[in-house]
Amino acid sequence: MKQILCIVCPNGCRIQAEKKDSAWLFSGNTCARGTDFALSEMTCPTRTLTSTVRTSFNKTLPVRTAAPIPKANIMDVMKLLANVVITQPLLIGDTVIPNALGLGVDIIASSNILAEEDENG
Repeated sequence: MKQILCIVCPNGCRIQAEKKDSAWLFSGNTCARGTDFALSEMTCPTRTLTSTVRTSFNKTLPVRTAAPIPKANIMDVMKLLANVVITQPLLIGDTVIPNALGLGVDIIASSNILAEEDENG
C-alpha cells in the first residue's frame, strides 16, 4: 500500500493506493478528482516544469512547459534548457522550444520581461 497526498484541490486528502491483481484501489479521497490524480500518480506521474533560460539581454527568461510532462523526463528537459540562449524579445506564451524532446509539449515563455527590455532599449 502506498500513501499519496492529493494536490488537486485544497483538501489535501491522503489517499491510500493498493494494487489488487491488475486494478488499482483507492481510499481516503473526498472527491472523484482524487481518484483520477492517484491513478495518474501510480501509472504515469506528470508535472508542469518551470525554469529559466539564459538570454543575450543580460537577464534570464522564466519558462514553463505548456502542459504537464512525464516526471521521468524532467531532468532531460532541464539539460535541454541549460543550452538555450534567447536572442530576441518574447511575450508570455511564445514558444521557446517546440515539442521538447519529442514529448508533444512546447516550452513557452512565462514572462514579458524581454519584450519590456525591447521597449525600454
